[in-house]
Amino acid sequence: MSHPPPPRLVDHDEAVRLIAADRVTVVDVRTPDEYARLGHVPGARLIPVDVIAAGPAVLPDDGRPWLVYCEHGVRSRHAADVLAAAGLAPVLELRHGLSAWTGPRDFGPGVAEGPASWLLENIDLLRPGMRVLDVAAGRGRHSLVFATAGFPVTAIDRDADRLARLAATAQSMGAPITTLAIDLETGTPDLGDGVYDLVLVTHYLHRPLMPALVRAVAPAGLLIYETFTRAQAARGRPTNPAFLLEPGELPALVAPLEVLRSREGEVEGRDVASVVARASSCSRQATQE
Repeated sequence: MSHPPPPRLVDHDEAVRLIAADRVTVVDVRTPDEYARLGHVPGARLIPVDVIAAGPAVLPDDGRPWLVYCEHGVRSRHAADVLAAAGLAPVLELRHGLSAWTGPRDFGPGVAEGPASWLLENIDLLRPGMRVLDVAAGRGRHSLVFATAGFPVTAIDRDADRLARLAATAQSMGAPITTLAIDLETGTPDLGDGVYDLVLVTHYLHRPLMPALVRAVAPAGLLIYETFTRAQAARGRPTNPAFLLEPGELPALVAPLEVLRSREGEVEGRDVASVVARASSCSRQATQE
């Protein structure tokens, strides 16, 4: 098995030339505060180093190298190694970081990419080793973060090719993920009873699936769910009512799980509803049909 090439250090002059020619995707791995307050390379994607494992799932796979930087070149070393291990693109690291940067610099906030902010806001509720089910996993931005942190992860999606790519990426990163290609909207998928300590769903809604999701949560386990509300239709996609929650609907959909935390309204320019719900500690979680 061949190993991906290691990151390559580039000096600032080379970085300026590559950026000016649009030959790289630039990745800032500092905090959102540093990105806004200290300035950033114009057009840089913001993926904080703590969640850099999501990078392979959110960065473009278009053949261009990923150019990584931090403030002094310390965090970027770790981030570059993680991204390089995925083997999806050549990885470059800016020597000495942005503290020595003399090229163009923008100021102002950026939107951090990677895991959903609702997940990060509730990270205090998680326990080491939780068995994770990532529903409608897509390219695996959540699966990769959990797997590289040592959580056993099962990712389900209807796109078998995408899952195969995710599994290969995770394997290359040394964080195997179990994948299941399932059309969640055909029939009544059986996700098991009390199998997962954490069921995670973001930006996906198929109401007939909700009882199966609830049943899949292990005793004392969590369901973290966030998706769009009807108000989102005025902003653009999605517009189909089948994919949009009614006001106040989500807590009822996850019953009888106990809602620990919730929010509803505009978040990061989108209209969403979000819950963290917990199963009872009984051996089998009853569900409402």
